[in-house]
Amino acid sequence: MPTFNLRLVYHLLAARAYSINSCREPKFRYYLCMDHIAIMSKDWGLTLKIASGQKTIESRWYKNRSAPWGKISPGDAIYFKDSGEPIVLKATVSKILQFENLTPNIINGLLRQYGERIGLTDSDLPRYYQRFKDKRYCLLMFLEDVQPVRPFYISKAGYGAMAAWLCIPAIERLILPIGEPYHR
Repeated sequence: MPTFNLRLVYHLLAARAYSINSCREPKFRYYLCMDHIAIMSKDWGLTLKIASGQKTIESRWYKNRSAPWGKISPGDAIYFKDSGEPIVLKATVSKILQFENLTPNIINGLLRQYGERIGLTDSDLPRYYQRFKDKRYCLLMFLEDVQPVRPFYISKAGYGAMAAWLCIPAIERLILPIGEPYHR
């Protein structure tokens, strides 16, 4: 029968909780927090809903675990941009909920429970249910401190043309100088 060092387990859990709760402090920022870039579908209009406060949860639905699954923590910053456009918003993650082994019933329940905060209207729910009903994973990121930023472009080189989410240690690594060609 395996034995566990409960003291070690306690310290590991405490260390994780400490890192999650303190990454907003400037002295820990570059060691504990990540920056994320969420690339939104322009025709869904969700970036405007985040800016107006109508959308307070960013959701990502997947068939397979993909970024930011397991790579995002409370206190991390998310920068938002519509596809082909510059980054225009920044928000801080206050809470994360991850769901796996989804079924159509669970997806329907999640959409009904969180749909309004995800930025969906009641009339949107059937359409989004059809879009998400076969997904196996859902990530809900609760947003706070949403603020506009001076628009800037980034380079997605090395992340793939279809990447809709980028996880990076610091946003400054991807900012392009004015006048540089860029990958949208």
